[in-house]
Amino acid sequence: MPWRRMRLRNAEVLARCDETGELVSTGGRVEVRYKPNDGRAYFAAASNLRPASNTSIEPDSHCGPGEAVKTASKPRAKTAPGARAPEQPEGSELLVYADGACSGNPGPAGVGVVACWDDQRRELSEYIGDATNNIAELTAVLRAAELAHELGRPLRLYTDSKYSIGVLTQGWKAKANKELVAEVREALARHGDAQLFHVRGHEGVTLNEHADELAVRAVRDRQSTGWVSG
Repeated sequence: MPWRRMRLRNAEVLARCDETGELVSTGGRVEVRYKPNDGRAYFAAASNLRPASNTSIEPDSHCGPGEAVKTASKPRAKTAPGARAPEQPEGSELLVYADGACSGNPGPAGVGVVACWDDQRRELSEYIGDATNNIAELTAVLRAAELAHELGRPLRLYTDSKYSIGVLTQGWKAKANKELVAEVREALARHGDAQLFHVRGHEGVTLNEHADELAVRAVRDRQSTGWVSG
């Protein structure tokens, strides 16, 4: 089957289509490639694809063989020393730093997320009302998983929340926030290609410090920005 040039958020992708240029979807999802020779096949919701400025249709041979990114039931987790915490994404991945903040615990709570891919950077500062710090931390991870799934990119996420790492990747039993934990686990599993890393907070990791600032700003201002350019 041929490939049609499309837009997926801010990235141009090649999407499977028929000879007339109509997208070919299975269960509402279309096979896409970010680069012809990437070797990795992703699947995006057809509703998220928009025509690119270049509307050319390429033959099947334009892209080499691709292996579908496998869905994992549980993301991997590692500890990343500050010296090895990256500030630039690698390949086609989505690099994210996610944090939460709370005043009072429980009290006014906010989420801060910094997301980088290719030469793009987006930031989220979201006020979530009264909540605990753990709820804010989990919500930050959820926002990252949602964005990664929407973009169709592998997710490499850093958080200084040992609680989030524990309940999401290390089998910790959630005594509270059970519904939210289940929702985040499901979002990560649905996305399929996610790595979670623990990074120590307040040790000079630039993007992690900025994610904290975004979360604190949401609490201070009681406002949400939505995703904005960083």
